[in-house]
Amino acid sequence: MFAVVRTGGKQYRVAAGDKIAVEKLAGEAGDTITLGDVLLAGDGGEIADAAGVVVSAEIIAQAKSEKVIVFKKRRRHNYRRRNGHRQQLTLLRILSVGAAGKPAKKAAAKATEAAPAAAAE
Repeated sequence: MFAVVRTGGKQYRVAAGDKIAVEKLAGEAGDTITLGDVLLAGDGGEIADAAGVVVSAEIIAQAKSEKVIVFKKRRRHNYRRRNGHRQQLTLLRILSVGAAGKPAKKAAAKATEAAPAAAAE
């Protein structure tokens, strides 16, 4: 199952096991957070209802992105400004994408346990 989530003004397509870098979020490495702003959800080529979908993620690290050089120049006015910027990022590992209250991994595990029991009866 996949979902499209919005965080930090950007949208990301995520599935269980993915690693993404997003704008800085509060928390320490090892903390588990919930990305609640789910815009779209689906499984394969089918679109599911995104209202009850919750994305759970673990913070891997707080880091900085690559340095971006900002250079301003006005011709023939002896005006030059050089500045650098490194954006603060949070690295996330997506743990599960599933319905609110029960993550997709646990629901799949319960379904596989129930299938052999039903076949035995």
